[in-house]
Amino acid sequence: MQMLLPVLRRQSWVRWLALGLLASLLSSCGYNEIQVKDEAVKASWSEVVNQYQRRADLVPNLVNTVKGYASHEQATLTEVINARAKATSITVTPETLNDPEAFKRFQQAQGELSGALSRLMAVSENYPNLKADGLFRDLQSQLEGTENRITVARNRYIQSVQDYNVYVRQFPNNLTAKMFGYGTKPNFTVDNEKAISTAPAVKF
Repeated sequence: MQMLLPVLRRQSWVRWLALGLLASLLSSCGYNEIQVKDEAVKASWSEVVNQYQRRADLVPNLVNTVKGYASHEQATLTEVINARAKATSITVTPETLNDPEAFKRFQQAQGELSGALSRLMAVSENYPNLKADGLFRDLQSQLEGTENRITVARNRYIQSVQDYNVYVRQFPNNLTAKMFGYGTKPNFTVDNEKAISTAPAVKF
């Protein structure tokens, strides 16, 4: 037993030395920085989703208020309700950031809701009493603020993804990223670039 103790101590020392060397190698090859940038992308994405949810939460009150003055605009109201239902039915998880198709579906659903809301706001132009309603004006203010927050959050996400993607594509970081399964992440793309830099037109 006494003969085994020095051997065990030596094995333990070798193990710790190997772990230290491995940690040093991982750090120098960009592994830790990939973690930092990956978390930054997730955090900025969470803010995007948070603002989209804030907008979705406003829609029922907005629709009900418009309905009180313009109930015969049923087609437009239904379009907004359906667009909201579609947008909120998409489950968003961290894995969405690594799935270009899922990311695209989410983006399209939010774009459809933006379009439906724009048309609903255009309809409100025809109803002076609706525009003068205090609740409607309050919802208008909240919607405008939320659209601005969405734009800011989306731009921050775009920047964080760009930073991450550039890093994981650079040598030798690309080798580390590939070894641990960190690929590039999808970013916002639109058919009309103006749509990504400008909040949907909201006219009251």
